[in-house]
Order: sequence, then structure tokens, then C-alpha cells
Amino acid sequence: MEQVKRVPRKHGKTVLLVDDNAAIRRELEHLFLSDGFAIAGQAGNGQEAIDLARKISPDLIILDLSMPVLNGLDAAPQLKLVAPNSAIILLTMYATDAVSERAQTPAST
Repeated sequence: MEQVKRVPRKHGKTVLLVDDNAAIRRELEHLFLSDGFAIAGQAGNGQEAIDLARKISPDLIILDLSMPVLNGLDAAPQLKLVAPNSAIILLTMYATDAVSERAQTPAST
């Protein structure tokens, strides 16, 4: 599932899109491309995201919260280790106060 695109830096900031729903990844891709970002890669779960981030070190990682294999909350700390300069945005449609608090802890940011 993981896709890597070699993108020259002249195309603006690079983004790694991570969501198990391909339709959502396509919509995000359209939105980011229309705003001048370059899509450096796409992944369908947190483990694929970690593997890709290690290879491409994107400027931004858009990370779904609920995914198979490794969810976004558990992947975020590992992503910060392999791509420490990448900003991470967690996406979810099912936020609770507990999830929000956990996402804001230093281990997840």
C-alpha cells in the first residue's frame, strides 16, 4: 500500500498522507496539491507511515487516528523519532476528551 513519490523541493512543502481510506487520501491529496504542497507519499496505516517517513522525511504528516495495524496515536511518537522535523496533524471524526488529551501529551507530539 505504501507509495513513495520522489518530489523535488522546488514544488513547495512535502506532505505524507496517512489514512486507511483511499477516498479520503485522494480528497486530501487534491486539497494539498491545490494549495501548493507536494505529495511525497501515502500510507494506509501507521506502520507504513513510519517506514515511509524514515525514507522521505516529509515537512508535514497528515495522520488518521483510527487505522489498522498501528493507529495514529500510537504511530505519532514513533514518527517524531524517525522524522523529527516533520509536523504532524492527527485527523479523526470520533474524538473524545480522552483521545484529545492523549493526542496533546508530549509522548504523542
